[in-house]
Amino acid sequence: MVAQEFTVDLDKPLVFQVGHLGEAYEEWVHQPIVSREGPRFFESDFWESLTRTVWWAIPSIWLPVVCYFVLKSVRMGHTFPEVALMVAGGVFIWTLLEYTLHRFLFHIKTKSYWGNTMHYLLHGCHHKHPMDGLRLVFPPAATAILLVPFWNTVKLFSTPSSTPALFGGGLLGYVIYDCTHYYLHHGQPANDAPKNLKKYHMNHHFRVQDKGFGITSSLWDRVFGTLPPSKVAKKM
Repeated sequence: MVAQEFTVDLDKPLVFQVGHLGEAYEEWVHQPIVSREGPRFFESDFWESLTRTVWWAIPSIWLPVVCYFVLKSVRMGHTFPEVALMVAGGVFIWTLLEYTLHRFLFHIKTKSYWGNTMHYLLHGCHHKHPMDGLRLVFPPAATAILLVPFWNTVKLFSTPSSTPALFGGGLLGYVIYDCTHYYLHHGQPANDAPKNLKKYHMNHHFRVQDKGFGITSSLWDRVFGTLPPSKVAKKM
């Protein structure tokens, strides 16, 4: 007997459908639907609301938290120049984390029911509906949960007084990343630098989806050899 191929019904909540695609999920999720109107994820209005976030919620919620932790290091005796270096270090660490998560977690290949379902919630939905403006930034509730292990990780390689500023810098890097990501999808840059960055990211979505994992810059793509072919060609 030949198993019948599963077809996703885009008019119904998607999350618990995509798992049935099995090995076909990888191809399906990388065939983008370009529309500002995103699909429904869940039957429940409550769970559905948790998947939608306006972009300005990210700086509104997290920048005050950044300031709190940065000032905590100041109150613990560090000078402003020292704290500025720690914050810059935290931002730099975030850029590597941004690249690593995007390449190795967000683009992990799945084929099981729950693997496909979790991947779709994490990142697959963004590739399937790249212009969905309410699912471009990470939901604050999920971010708050993930900040706990991030804080504990920073504590492992820093002193008690430098931990808050490094953590605040990493969180600032995340805010820059999420706002930049939204702008690359919905902004209309006038200058060359943001224009090139937008083109670089759109290339990842619509042309070479297994390359170009950097969002805020192509730095780590250059370091680890994951520049898209067009970028490699320009360097030669």
